[in-house]
Amino acid sequence: MSTSNEVFTPEEQVILSSYVTNTDRSVFVLTNLPEVIKGALFSRYSRSTLGLRTLLLRDFIQEKESRFSDMQTGSNQSNSAKETELAIESAQKFYDRILDGYGDDSIGELGGAHLALENISILATKTVEDARIGGSPLEKSTRYVTFAEKITGLSGNEEFRFYQEPTLLNSSHRDLYLETCRNLFKTYVRFTKPLRAHVQKQLPRDPEISQAAYDRSVRARGFDIIRGLLPSSTLTNIGVLGNGRFFETLIMKLRTEPFGELNEIGQFAFEELAKVIPSFVRRAEAGHRHFQDFQNFSLAQKKLISKFNSKYLGQLKADSAEAVRLVDFDPEAETKLLAALLYSHSGLTLQQIRERVRNLPDSEKTRLIEETVALRNHRRHKPERGFEMPFYTFDILGDYGMYRDLQRHRMLTQQRQDLGVDLGYSVPEEIEEVGMGSKVQECFERTESLHRDLKRAGMEQEAQYATLFNHFIRWNVGMNLRELGHFVELRTQKAGHPKYRRTAQMMARQYLKRHPEMEPVLQFVDYNDYDGGITRADQEARTARKSLASNLFDDQDF
Repeated sequence: MSTSNEVFTPEEQVILSSYVTNTDRSVFVLTNLPEVIKGALFSRYSRSTLGLRTLLLRDFIQEKESRFSDMQTGSNQSNSAKETELAIESAQKFYDRILDGYGDDSIGELGGAHLALENISILATKTVEDARIGGSPLEKSTRYVTFAEKITGLSGNEEFRFYQEPTLLNSSHRDLYLETCRNLFKTYVRFTKPLRAHVQKQLPRDPEISQAAYDRSVRARGFDIIRGLLPSSTLTNIGVLGNGRFFETLIMKLRTEPFGELNEIGQFAFEELAKVIPSFVRRAEAGHRHFQDFQNFSLAQKKLISKFNSKYLGQLKADSAEAVRLVDFDPEAETKLLAALLYSHSGLTLQQIRERVRNLPDSEKTRLIEETVALRNHRRHKPERGFEMPFYTFDILGDYGMYRDLQRHRMLTQQRQDLGVDLGYSVPEEIEEVGMGSKVQECFERTESLHRDLKRAGMEQEAQYATLFNHFIRWNVGMNLRELGHFVELRTQKAGHPKYRRTAQMMARQYLKRHPEMEPVLQFVDYNDYDGGITRADQEARTARKSLASNLFDDQDF
């Protein structure tokens, strides 16, 4: 396998050397190629008996219609981006013919891009991050980065970082919206340093913790407390790595959302991605029949469900909700889990295996599970795929800031309700301790008044911008046992935010209340309460000591 059966002339080797990591081994990597070429190349590769390097040489480098040389020569010129863009545009029919010829949507996964979305609202980022499969987002941190700095707006004046929603600015609520957002940021700025000083006073540095680690942790703890005053309109940055299929789906979704901001992000994302992966996102163009069909379906579906909601749920009032409730659980979790573990090692049907396992004594089933999970030495030892068979659903009530942290898990199903003010909010005790309780209370009251005014004025979607991080939101998650274990073991770690740590602990406890026999499966859940210390500093110090001892840096603890 290590030696390739492809043979190239010395001249061909020289040509290929710029685009592949080797010309003589059966394992190699593509380099220095536009995404559209890589995607088209791999799509042809799947239907050919030829090797990838041969196809690249014959069907692309030596094919005039591909405009390959034009794309590549542009990289050595000052106007390289424009030259490459023009070359891709000129050769578009060639690449579309290749990609369309196989009629498989998965071809869109063969090329991708890095997309940067800057100065978009924190509300908008949630929709971007909802697109789970094929994309990897990374958002600006509210824990490590201040949001106190102003930016220069379109008017040339300096302004705090919040989204100036056009519908709101063109309404009679303009001044109130601007005033409310500005006041929130002024309060954020005013109390950042006092809170940091309070944290230092309450939690002095342990001699074993470096000053740098301690300072970072104090800063992070201060931001964790004060971030509750940030509105959902806060501007942030997010970077997304995704394949073409992911971006096509994301753009179409953004275009059909009832938010002007999301529609604009969708259009801008399309325009920029069309410069580098045009063949993969062309169906997301507003006039394309594929998008039109998606739009009609999406809008019809939303309208129908809204009708159902009004007819059957419109008169009901929400119950007082628990912070966490296990709604669905699998009474045959043990049987399904053990049968799935045994399946790949046997020649029997799944039904046969389940019947055999079902008839085993409970003590024997528990022993088998205990021995299986006992092999794990830490939480990064992932259990077998068989743990994905049992499935659970949790209904959760928590603040928006916590939701933002937990929403990033992608191997589960999540649904959230609109942001609002009727579910209440939380205020960290440190706020009262530094004497800012009344001021923060005023911030919440003013924001809630604005939110309700906007809803009464018919701006129900836009009203979501007038909510704060510490306003409660309701969402549910569906997950299999394997993901549940990963979720609660990760989110209860010492360095995590206290709020989501408590939520994850409650999820674990409610699960084990239904399935006490599964306690070994969640063996690395941390049920301790660390609210009285600066856990991030502790963690950093521990990791540093471990790294020095092993001469290896392990940053996975963060």
